Amino acid sequence: MATTDSKNFENILIALADPTRRELLDLIALRGEATATTLATKVTVSRQAVVKHLTILKDAKLVSSNRVGREVRYQVCPQQLSSTAEWMANLATDWDRKLEWIKRIAED
Repeated sequence: MATTDSKNFENILIALADPTRRELLDLIALRGEATATTLATKVTVSRQAVVKHLTILKDAKLVSSNRVGREVRYQVCPQQLSSTAEWMANLATDWDRKLEWIKRIAED
């Protein structure tokens, strides 16, 4: 599992909570990479709003960026999504075990 600290899980969940950011993430994943200008033509928010959303996605390490000339191109960082999904699956497993333990105690 890739190392992701608990603060970054919080940042990831906050970033993914917004439907516009999820849409931007999907669009970048579909294209392989995209600029804020390109993305702004595909969503209902301004280019400035797209840049703000991309900053949040980048801070959560869900996207990375590289400058090519005057453009900044964004790519999805799938390892962050994978480690978050793994963390959530482990959390669900822990809760299932706890609930099973409570059920056994209640039935005894």
